[in-house]
Amino acid sequence: MRFEHKALDLLATPIWIISVGEEEVVYRNPASESLTAGMALSEMRKGCHSAGAEEFLSAYLPVLQARERVAEVWTVCCQGQAVPLSCHLFLLQSTVGCEQILVEGILASLPVMSGASPTGDGDECLYEKLFQLSSAPMLLIDPGQDGLIVDANRAACRFYGYSHEAFCRLHTWEINSLGRNVLPIMHEVAKLAGGHRPLNFVHRLADGSLRDVQTYAGPLELNGKRLMLSIIHDVTEQKRLKNELEFAARRDYLTGLWNRRYFLGLLEKLRHQRRRHDADFSLLMLDVDHFKQINDCYGHERGDEVLILLARTLENRIREIDALCRWGGEEFIILLPHTDLENALHLAEILRTAVEQLKAPHLPHITISLGVAQYQQEETIECLISRADSALYQAKETGRNRVVAAR
Repeated sequence: MRFEHKALDLLATPIWIISVGEEEVVYRNPASESLTAGMALSEMRKGCHSAGAEEFLSAYLPVLQARERVAEVWTVCCQGQAVPLSCHLFLLQSTVGCEQILVEGILASLPVMSGASPTGDGDECLYEKLFQLSSAPMLLIDPGQDGLIVDANRAACRFYGYSHEAFCRLHTWEINSLGRNVLPIMHEVAKLAGGHRPLNFVHRLADGSLRDVQTYAGPLELNGKRLMLSIIHDVTEQKRLKNELEFAARRDYLTGLWNRRYFLGLLEKLRHQRRRHDADFSLLMLDVDHFKQINDCYGHERGDEVLILLARTLENRIREIDALCRWGGEEFIILLPHTDLENALHLAEILRTAVEQLKAPHLPHITISLGVAQYQQEETIECLISRADSALYQAKETGRNRVVAAR
C-alpha cells in the first residue's frame, strides 16, 4: 500500500482512486469497500441509479484541470439494496497518460442552495417571467409528491409535446427512460449544493420518441415549499455528431473495424493490465494472399468487396472481448485477451480454414496467411507486433495459406 493511501483508510468517507487511461479502480478505502465490494467501475457509473455528464472519465480531464466542479451519481449497495450515492471528482495526478481521479462519495446531505423565496406579488411575477420567457425547457418538480411535475414553461410544452394541463399531471419518472429508478437519483441530486455539471438522461416525448438531454436540477424554495427546478437541454444532435466523429476517429472507413491508432491504444491498455493481473494475451496478424493480383485482375472495387467480406468473416468467428483491426491495405490484426499461444494457434487455424472455404458470387477465391505471437513479459508493444509480423512473413515465404507461430 502506498504511504499516502494509509490516511485515506482512516476516513469514514468512501474514496476511490481511478486510473483514467484504463478506466479501472486502483484503490478503494474500507468505507468504499463496504458500499461497493466486488463492484467494477462500470457497474457503479452505469448502474440503475447512476447519472453523469460524460460516458468516459477521460472526458472530464479538461474541466478538472481547470478546477471546475464535477459531480456524478453512482450506484452502490447498502444493506443488500442498490442505492444512489452522490460523488465529487477531483484530479489527483495529471501526468499525461497516467492521469488519476479521486472520487469522494457524499454520505451526508450537503447544505441546500435555495433560490429566492417569493413572498409578495412582485416576486411571484418576476419568477413567472423568468420561468415562462426562458427559451430552455424548464420543469418545476415536487420530490415530496413522487416527483410530480407541478409546473412546466412554454418551451417545455413545445419540446415534449404536452399541453400545460397534461404536463402537470405527469411525474418526472414518466418522461425519463429510467422510469421510477430516476427517483432516488433525483433525491440524491437535491443534496448537491449546485454548481456541478449537467447530468445526462434520455427523455421520452409525448409521441413516444426518445431524446438525449442534459439536465441541471437544483433545489428551489417557492412559497415556503421546497421544490426542484430542472432546466433541460436537448443534446440529441450533438451526441449523434459526437458519436459519428468518435466512430470516424476509431474505425476504418471501408470495413468499419478498429483502425490502427485506436487498436494500439487497446493493445497498450491490455499490456498494462497484463502487468497488474498476469493474464496472457496474444496477437494474430494476417493478410490476403496475392491480393495485388486480385486488384489487377478484378479491379479495386472488387478488391474492396473482398476486404469487407473477409472482415465480416473474421468478426463472426472471434469473441466479443477480442479486438479486430484493419492494420492497413489487405492486412488485419486481432488482439486476443486471456489467450495463450496454443489457443491462439487453434483460432488462427479455424480462421484460415473458414476463409479458404469462402464462396461468394462474382468474387475471387481467397486464402490468408497468419502469424501468431503471445505477449512475453516486459516486452514492448513494438516488439510484440514485430514478432507477429515476422511470423506472418515466414508463413508467406513458406507457401502461404498457413499459420506460423512466433517462438
